[in-house]
Amino acid sequence: MPLAFESLNQGSVAFGFFNIESDMLLLENSFFFADDFCELLAGAAAGKDGEAYDDSRTGYMIHDPAGIGDLAGAIHGMSHEGFIGELYRRFPFPEDPEAFRQKLEGLAGRELVISLIGKYGGEVEIPFHIDADGKEVRIGGLRFDRSVFQEMVRYVWHGGYPRWEYDLTPWYAEEMKKAVARSTHPVYEGMKFY
Repeated sequence: MPLAFESLNQGSVAFGFFNIESDMLLLENSFFFADDFCELLAGAAAGKDGEAYDDSRTGYMIHDPAGIGDLAGAIHGMSHEGFIGELYRRFPFPEDPEAFRQKLEGLAGRELVISLIGKYGGEVEIPFHIDADGKEVRIGGLRFDRSVFQEMVRYVWHGGYPRWEYDLTPWYAEEMKKAVARSTHPVYEGMKFY
């Protein structure tokens, strides 16, 4: 489930996985896939001290909160409005608490998720920027300091809350971790995956 992360410019913001059958992440009203995010993280890891990093990935933006839906209502089966509600209608929250684990290969394939989100929002390029000194990261219009950014990286590595199914990690997160471990970019200084 998404957690609250403290941004530098908009206070506490929601970031994370929102349905265990999809590998899509939300960041407030922006949505993008976890493997794309891990590619950005690995790309930044290849950067060197004193170099800023700029890239982007295709994502989706839903401007109307009703179009996003009510995550709590969807989890409890009480609201199936908006993108999140429609996804939960197809892939409900599991009745067995032991089954509440982020799936390595979810049932909600990318094609289906893209078709659902397309009803509520549009495709956009989401810019990703890391300052040369590694002290600030921008994802879309949100700014994060290094420590919060590293918390976000750890969140994805672990499969968020409730963590990855079978305590395994998908290939794209493994590749990201290897790249970060080799990195000399200051944004990853002191990075621990614990």
